[in-house]
Amino acid sequence: MGGKEQDFINEAFDTNWIAPLGPNVNGFESDIQEYNNVDQCAVLTTGTAAIHLALVLKGVGSGDQVLCSTFTFSATVNAISYQKAIPVFIDSEKETWNMCPVALRKAIEDRILQGSKPKACLVVHLYGMPSKMDELLSICKEFDIPIIEDSAEALGATYKGKKMGTFGQLGIYSFNGNKIITTSGGGALVSNNEDYIKEARFLATQARDPAPHYQHSKVGYNYRMSNIVAGIGRGQMIVLDKWIEKRRTINTWYKEILKSYPFISFLAEPNNDYFSNHWLTCILVENNPKDITRETIRLGLLSENIEARPLWKPMHQQPIFKDHPSYLNGVSDYLFEKGLCLPSGSNMTRDQKLRISECLNKILG
Repeated sequence: MGGKEQDFINEAFDTNWIAPLGPNVNGFESDIQEYNNVDQCAVLTTGTAAIHLALVLKGVGSGDQVLCSTFTFSATVNAISYQKAIPVFIDSEKETWNMCPVALRKAIEDRILQGSKPKACLVVHLYGMPSKMDELLSICKEFDIPIIEDSAEALGATYKGKKMGTFGQLGIYSFNGNKIITTSGGGALVSNNEDYIKEARFLATQARDPAPHYQHSKVGYNYRMSNIVAGIGRGQMIVLDKWIEKRRTINTWYKEILKSYPFISFLAEPNNDYFSNHWLTCILVENNPKDITRETIRLGLLSENIEARPLWKPMHQQPIFKDHPSYLNGVSDYLFEKGLCLPSGSNMTRDQKLRISECLNKILG
């Protein structure tokens, strides 16, 4: 927490704005719009809800195909399943670990050849790293396929100076407890299309028609963020850039303490066009004479009660999604085998960093 969150919460209590909607909701939406230089925003219960509504707004329905990064968290793909649509998994490229433009083009051409043009493309900016947006946008424009950006992990990251989540027709953010800022749980849907966000707010409040009685012509959802939760978000927005700076400093610190181990590499910006928030610092542990693997490091840290996690298990490897169409090049499989997320919390103390450093040096010898 940054310190100002309680002020917004107290104001909500003092003014009796406890129920969903209210000044904090309006203020949080304005804060997000201003920070990301985007015209419209609706704050919602979760980032997953935002992805779901984005798909609904683009008319994705039963049997439709949605191109999607395979290297992501399951929430991205679950939202496609909510619509009874079919995820078509696209592998990663080696530089950003995000959707590979070559694999994307191959998938689109193949799906069209089979008589089913994909309805949308869901691009994920993994671990706060921007995707290769120029290439992805160009390909999707060529085939007239709308892009939805899953920027759950990439709030504050930029590509060529533009904030992630604002390149596609719709973008989403997450404020879950593990994100770079948190409302304990929450998300946002952004767009420069006013009609999209107006419809999203309507659908997110149970799609109640304008009538004195309760009347519904569409299926709606209980997806609107509460005024209390939005108050936390307003306080968090004040410190967002500070938290990004801390995450980037942690990333630099890890690079310094691990620089003498050539078999360890980092997820890093390819060039100055990319600015990652380094939500998590992620490494690859390549083959080495000591036979140290990512599991050697993970288990060694765990023995000292320090949590580290493997990178996301690709969706095409997940039991529930293993039979869906996939366009693979081996990159995400390799990343999952070799990759590890290191402790990266904004509130890591000096003593905690010392513990991590000592433990890593002990493990790596």
